[in-house]
Amino acid sequence: MEGDVVEYRIDRGSGVPAYVQIVEQTERALRMGTLKVGDKLPTAREVVAATAINPNTVLRAYRDMEQAGLVELRRGLGTFVTRSLARPGSEDDSPLRTDLTDWTARARAAGLERADILALVNATLDAYDSEQT
Repeated sequence: MEGDVVEYRIDRGSGVPAYVQIVEQTERALRMGTLKVGDKLPTAREVVAATAINPNTVLRAYRDMEQAGLVELRRGLGTFVTRSLARPGSEDDSPLRTDLTDWTARARAAGLERADILALVNATLDAYDSEQT
């Protein structure tokens, strides 16, 4: 299962440091249930091979996640997930995920880039939240 559970994708043009992107992608996988307690993260060497980033960047991300209590570094064995961020019942979100996948396909077909889609979703969430208060 090594390296198969989460594949990191680094967007060099985003302005977000690579180690932050690794932490955010790991947290997203934990929220979605893609990563579960006991799963092994890819080794730093595997992440470097897949992303061409500095090994120290990967190690920084893994240390940050260890300090946050999400993973445990076991010398000689690897880095393992110690805490889930998935909501109870999150597996019931599959119809929502299907709707969102369809919506994303329409947004891409309309020419929206990843940053455009994220901005639109964040603006919509902000407007919704402000209406609820």
